[in-house]
Amino acid sequence: MTVRAQLTSNDYGILVETLAGAVTAWRGDKVLARSRNAKVMYETRLQPVIYFPVEDVVARLERASDRKTFCPFKGTASYDHVHIGEETLEHGAWCYHNALPEGQAVDGYVAFMPGVATHIEHPDAELENLAVNNVTGPTVDWLLREAWTAKTPEELVGALGRKLYEDGIAVSRITILIWSLHPMIAGRIFIWSRDEDEVKSYAPSYENLERPAFRDSPLQHVADGLGGVRQKLDTNPDEFQFPIMGDLREQGATDYVAMPLPFSDGRTNVMTLVSDHPKGFTTANLGLVFECSALISRLFEVFALTSNATTLLETYLGKRTGARVLGGKIRRGDGDNIDAAILFCDLRHSTRLETELGREAYLALLNRFFETTTEIVNAHDGEVLKFIGDAVLAIFPASSGRAHACKQAMESATEIVRGLGEPADDTEGPALECAIGVAFGEVTYGNVGSRERLDFTVIGSAANIAARLGEHGKVNGYAVVASDDVASEAGLSTVPLGTVELHNVSKPVTAHALELSLP
Repeated sequence: MTVRAQLTSNDYGILVETLAGAVTAWRGDKVLARSRNAKVMYETRLQPVIYFPVEDVVARLERASDRKTFCPFKGTASYDHVHIGEETLEHGAWCYHNALPEGQAVDGYVAFMPGVATHIEHPDAELENLAVNNVTGPTVDWLLREAWTAKTPEELVGALGRKLYEDGIAVSRITILIWSLHPMIAGRIFIWSRDEDEVKSYAPSYENLERPAFRDSPLQHVADGLGGVRQKLDTNPDEFQFPIMGDLREQGATDYVAMPLPFSDGRTNVMTLVSDHPKGFTTANLGLVFECSALISRLFEVFALTSNATTLLETYLGKRTGARVLGGKIRRGDGDNIDAAILFCDLRHSTRLETELGREAYLALLNRFFETTTEIVNAHDGEVLKFIGDAVLAIFPASSGRAHACKQAMESATEIVRGLGEPADDTEGPALECAIGVAFGEVTYGNVGSRERLDFTVIGSAANIAARLGEHGKVNGYAVVASDDVASEAGLSTVPLGTVELHNVSKPVTAHALELSLP
């Protein structure tokens, strides 16, 4: 494979100069360092930083082995605690050992963290900033004019990789980590490879993040807010802090960079770049990506916001209801009158179980009850609208016909009773019992509530009857009780109960019980 020559994409630069005369760093009235060989580093869009030869540092330095940071331009920084008088300033100074080429001039020199030196005197030298020009070029133009047209994050990652390479940046792989708001999925990882020119995506669970492969990775380091990572893979192998570096080196990679992609909500996502160019990334090209990272971050945040909104609505409202809200059904009174079968499932002996098991074990049991019920309802074209204490309210819209909705609701009820009643191992707790009521009718499916707090639910006599039929079954020992019309449409074997009086229902209801007896 032919590796393209890298171009100079912008004006990002680093300049190191020796300062004339004596330079003294003070903390109050105490001298931290004094030298005639101090240097100043100018870096694009950053304040000048003064470095002192380690032998000219007056304060006592104590190596802090618990902290390192990585500069994409200068390399790995080690930290020292600074002891001055009776005062100890933790991680108060840093030093580059085995600096990258851009930082070689200050290799082994010491700089103080902001605030450690109250003032630095340099009477014979005047500090200046590097001249800053506008960031321009094909990559910037593409980010401003075309990148927003990507329809998916996968499309954006692939387009970004191709664009960087077309513009002379020798990137062979890009990885993007975006955190999510999901009860099971921690985030999404997108990987673009230049050789394959395709994007692969992964959705790691929270358990995956506890494995060494991630905990010992640059992704974890950057996501923890510890700064970016830069490692030249063809030099200083002792600098490798992460196992993946050795793997990439064996694959022919020469340079690696990981940088934060901060979102407006404060979360730190991550972008990594790998190069296979013999000289790795140039300062100018890496600086271009670094300066554009905030814009790249915002482009990915748009996808993340949409994904998170969908996930949260589906998690708290259900897939069908969440889609309606996301589609604009957000005003009080928004909704539709629909025909549907309503299922109300109530956990039996709940108070006794909480007393006997204790709060933690009871909550685990309650979650098992909700999970079993929800999975079965979803598998039968229904949707759980809400959890009400230790009960579940579910809806089966008659979009495919009345008979289909009734049959799906009753089959769900049968499977729920059997699923909860199966023997459970010690970790899941005892077998569970429930009482289910099922009714059919026209309900209003939409938003109710106050102006500030809305609830998406169903309102109508069918919902009330379903709940009351469940109560009747609980009192009289029936697992599932359904109204006459539901029982006849479902076509299952039932026991006629005749007309029953239900609390808060104006007229008696003809009911049937499934031939499933509660103990």
